[in-house]
Amino acid sequence: MPFGYASPEQIMRDKADYARKGIARGRSVVVLQYEDGILFVAPNPSRALHKISEIYDRIGFAAVGRYNEFEELRLGGIRYADINGYTYDRSDVTGRGLANLYASNLGRIFTESIKSLEVEVVVAEVGDTSDGDAIYRLTFDGSVFDEHGFTVMGGQAEAVSGRLKERYREAMPLADALEVALVALTEPGGERPPVAQLEVAVLDRNRENRKFLRLTGARLERVLPAAPATPPAATEPDDAPTGPPTGPDGDVDDGSSPL
Repeated sequence: MPFGYASPEQIMRDKADYARKGIARGRSVVVLQYEDGILFVAPNPSRALHKISEIYDRIGFAAVGRYNEFEELRLGGIRYADINGYTYDRSDVTGRGLANLYASNLGRIFTESIKSLEVEVVVAEVGDTSDGDAIYRLTFDGSVFDEHGFTVMGGQAEAVSGRLKERYREAMPLADALEVALVALTEPGGERPPVAQLEVAVLDRNRENRKFLRLTGARLERVLPAAPATPPAATEPDDAPTGPPTGPDGDVDDGSSPL
């Protein structure tokens, strides 16, 4: 047996353990269905590095782990959606097709590369009715899970999922769904993140054309009036502000740290 030999099984286990540890260092993300669509909630002190984004008309994206790695996946998904929507028809771009694309890429990287990606991803698509909603969770090895109702990834996902399961119910109004998500994300006795450190977005089936809407500032406070007040902003942009990305401690972040 050659010196330094490791069996394929051991190599795969080591890569999986490495990826899980990196993902667990990121803050949890909650994705859940509510009365009018799908809600995304994530504690995120950075105003420049988004964990939640729009991919296409009805499709949203959320991720946890290394920002520079899941940002590449997000951009690849946008290119895939734009090319297929232009070449064929916009209705041909689906959450399931995008999830299959991500699963293929993640699985290939996990088996062929020395290091797997330290990411976990959710692709969500809102339908005309709640029965048409779809939530797909993808892990670092390319596994796909078709979730119903809600899903949690990153951080203390198991504990957050347990608290969410106790309170979640179908067809909740947006304000109730947001409150349930925040309670689940907050440890018992812990302090809830202020509005300025929350990243919240929805896929609202009642909106015309593009269904994705980012909830920020006063717009978010109106949905959650009990949240701590923050100084009103001059505008409510849907895009991230300009300026260098900052990490949780205020220092410049190069995107390599888990989010």
